[in-house]
Amino acid sequence: MNETGTRNPACGIESNGLKTTGNVYYNFQAAALYEEALRRGEARLSADGALVAETGQHTGRSAKDKFVVRTADTEDAVWWDNNKPISPEHFEALYADFVKQAADRDLFVQDLVGGADPENSLPVRVVTEYAWHSMFIRNLLLRPEVEALDAFVPQMTIIDLPSFRADPERHGCRTETVIAVDLTRNIVLIGGTSYAGEMKKSVFTALNYILPAKGVMPMHCSANVGPDGDAAVFFGLSGTGKTTLSADPSRTLIGDDEHGWGETGLFNFEGGCYAKTIRLSEEAEPEIFATTRRFGTVLENVVLDDQRRPDFDDGSLTENTRCAYPLHFIPNASETGRSGHPNNIIMLTADAFGVLPPIAKLTPAQAMYHFLSGYTAKVAGTEKGVTEPEATFSTCFGAPFMPRHPSEYGNLLRDLIARHGVDCWLVNTGWTGGAYGVGNRMPIKVTRGLLNAALSGKLNDAEFRTDPHFGFAVPVDVPGIDSSLLDPRSTWADKAAYDAQARRLVGMFIDNFEKFETHVDASVREAAPHPAEAAE
Repeated sequence: MNETGTRNPACGIESNGLKTTGNVYYNFQAAALYEEALRRGEARLSADGALVAETGQHTGRSAKDKFVVRTADTEDAVWWDNNKPISPEHFEALYADFVKQAADRDLFVQDLVGGADPENSLPVRVVTEYAWHSMFIRNLLLRPEVEALDAFVPQMTIIDLPSFRADPERHGCRTETVIAVDLTRNIVLIGGTSYAGEMKKSVFTALNYILPAKGVMPMHCSANVGPDGDAAVFFGLSGTGKTTLSADPSRTLIGDDEHGWGETGLFNFEGGCYAKTIRLSEEAEPEIFATTRRFGTVLENVVLDDQRRPDFDDGSLTENTRCAYPLHFIPNASETGRSGHPNNIIMLTADAFGVLPPIAKLTPAQAMYHFLSGYTAKVAGTEKGVTEPEATFSTCFGAPFMPRHPSEYGNLLRDLIARHGVDCWLVNTGWTGGAYGVGNRMPIKVTRGLLNAALSGKLNDAEFRTDPHFGFAVPVDVPGIDSSLLDPRSTWADKAAYDAQARRLVGMFIDNFEKFETHVDASVREAAPHPAEAAE
């Protein structure tokens, strides 16, 4: 076996049962990974030096093909209503076949870390057959100092082989694509998909399982901190603005997607960002746009024009175009990935029904209600014949990555909010003046202005009204913001249509929350919205 790159002599891939007659590339850095990816035809160069790769038929996560090994340890700990089980016997057969698949292939190995808090970190070894995948995960996780690699001992191993084809009968899975997670031994097997985000989310899944038992809250969120040390957390599903809004030039970015909240405060799980680039604008998102013009950034499923410049308006491969870059590519990024306890929590939603106000203040009970609900709305414009928005409720703003029951995360969050006196806000980045197709998307300048007012404390003395449907507090007037936007009903030409739409959305919330009612106390149940007739 020809081994190249920086190797940990004490512990190679043999400890994971892997052997290959091919080359093994240990902890290669960006330039060497570029060379290998280009030499193998895995990727192309953009005009500005980014590495551009396509993922084929899988342009997003394969959520229906993800499985968790059901063992005595996980039987009572995993939320099986949300996680599909696979037997230990099927996993062992799958693992054996992964080892066979790797036996004659070149492999790329990265020793990395999930979690910037040393007390709550997870050393991860990632084995891939693609050089660009090695580059991707090197960007996304935390990179140990070179001198620390000799003592590196992985506590989790990910083996990612896109060329592998699963056998549903032999392996107990659904299709030829499989993501199998053993939370007892911390092994993840990814096969049949080239979508790189599966690796990143596998680490998140493991931390979501491990940390609650240690009293640490894992969160699908971005986070930043102001010049006075005031930290903010931004919960939100894809497309709600989590990455965009946390990349604020006036505040230090802690991270854009995954964090923990523990005894000493917030800490990033990652060492990079994985930002959506569809219709990316230099004017609206200058910090993120600038990363796409740098050597070291990986562009995923982004179309290049004939000058090899990215066309971010082209969604012909997928609407889920992405860029993956190290956190330090953002000029005001935190060097430590850590901060003190948050002063504010923002729950982002993109309400395509046009009902929710652009900002509302939540009580602790309302915060838990909306955290467990995890609401946003998807625009179904790409589906033939579908013209209306579709509500999405993803509990804890990240249900696909939550192995434990939502009540565990909700109770942790409630306790932390109470202990540290955190203000909570619901921010709608979706539609105003009507639902999707009639109204318009909330201007990002308005959202930023409202966030700045909340984070700076300017809303502390504001006058608030109580929303008749959702019961939360909505500011009546915010300097620099058109007051009509603060009352979504007033932006609709047809007020009766707004009232009907609001009652419809309230009903969706109530129906969705039924499964949580026995797991929360009375104050949270009472925080539910109630249909009401709004006055003219």
